[in-house]
Amino acid sequence: MKLKWIIFSVVGLLLAGCAGGGGQMGDMGGGDDGAVGGISEVPNPSPAMAKKSGTSLDQLQRGHVVYMLKCGECHQYQLPERVDIMDWEDAMPKMIRHAGLPSSDEKAVLDYVKAVKLQKGQEY
Repeated sequence: MKLKWIIFSVVGLLLAGCAGGGGQMGDMGGGDDGAVGGISEVPNPSPAMAKKSGTSLDQLQRGHVVYMLKCGECHQYQLPERVDIMDWEDAMPKMIRHAGLPSSDEKAVLDYVKAVKLQKGQEY
């Protein structure tokens, strides 16, 4: 059931992105900023990522879904491996409240971003 919801959410995101035109908030386009990536560059959680990070696959999937669906409503997507964790830990509580999301989603997003960084061989 969770997988169907995730697939439905991602399909909705893709359709919304296609219909939206260019240059608006939440734009998934590449842009000139090297830290901004397209949807295909944002890694999907995997069992290997969960194992390496010590975080459950369900938690990483939740963080990925929130990252993809909610963060892009106000910001261009930053590639998770280029996110400065210290800056995010400071900014996330305010952004989560602004988006009207529970604190569990904040933790899920941070867990996801940290797992991506570990998967890419980076420290945080």
